[in-house]
Amino acid sequence: MNAAAMVLVADLGKSRCRLELRSGDEVLAAADQHGFPGLGVTDGARLAFELLEETAAMLPPGLTATGPSGSPLAGFGAAVAGVEASAESSRELASLLASRFSVPAAVLSDATAAQLGAMQGAPGTVLIVGTGAVAFRFDDGGQLHRADGWGPLLGDRGSGRWIGQRGLEAVVQAFDGGPETSLSAAAEALVESPLMLPAWLGGMENPARAMARFAPLVLHAAEAGDAVARGIVDEACRILAGTVKRASGGTGRVAVLGGVANSEFFAGLLHNTLASAGIEMVEPLGDGMDGAALAATRRGLLQERYIHRDGTNWPD
Repeated sequence: MNAAAMVLVADLGKSRCRLELRSGDEVLAAADQHGFPGLGVTDGARLAFELLEETAAMLPPGLTATGPSGSPLAGFGAAVAGVEASAESSRELASLLASRFSVPAAVLSDATAAQLGAMQGAPGTVLIVGTGAVAFRFDDGGQLHRADGWGPLLGDRGSGRWIGQRGLEAVVQAFDGGPETSLSAAAEALVESPLMLPAWLGGMENPARAMARFAPLVLHAAEAGDAVARGIVDEACRILAGTVKRASGGTGRVAVLGGVANSEFFAGLLHNTLASAGIEMVEPLGDGMDGAALAATRRGLLQERYIHRDGTNWPD
């Protein structure tokens, strides 16, 4: 790809849609709005396409047609939630994007994009700790190995949702006469009384994301010395170390991404827990947006079998 050419890069999740116009490593413009249910739902490809088209329209007029000095738009890379649920919808979305923007398009899962960005196309293991939790590894042959990522009802153990939920459980247990914790006072940022927590959660469109909002307060309490909160965080680290071991196949190195891992306190505890398990925590080389950009500009990647392309107009 010409160094001056532009690509559109998107991270379309269930809670947020981010879109950037990039030229090399430079972000020329960006737009951000709500997410969508995922490609696995009825008309998932159409819903994703319409949201991406709408988000692209929020960029400065004319930029998505030509770049600096008239350089053409060269590709569209989209990391999208629900890719694993429907290969057909993923290919349909790639075709829709290629047709609308007149460029080659690549669609891949958000987790694959995160691994691709963190390792810049090389094999290796990535742990993503956000609202959910999942470990991904691509081996030397391009085969995907994963652990967890089963969602809030069946898995995502050690995630922001898990930490927040355990913290809220500690609040209601303290209300019932269980161990006292500063989390009871912290929960007042959400509701006036623990008695209101069930209704508060029940009224949420996305209870998992709502519980994850409590995770930073649990981390803060743990760092301040609250024994109950610290027990929750330590257990989360032990669980995540086990998730990495199951996905890594004994490779011994992992890059960690995600909002929870942005906490220096949590990252330090996780680093120590992983080290005790014989796993080295390394700095990621990029994120999911970088991975989507790489998929948009390069063919023949190690992760290629998990990238859905429109199949036309790819340059040699």
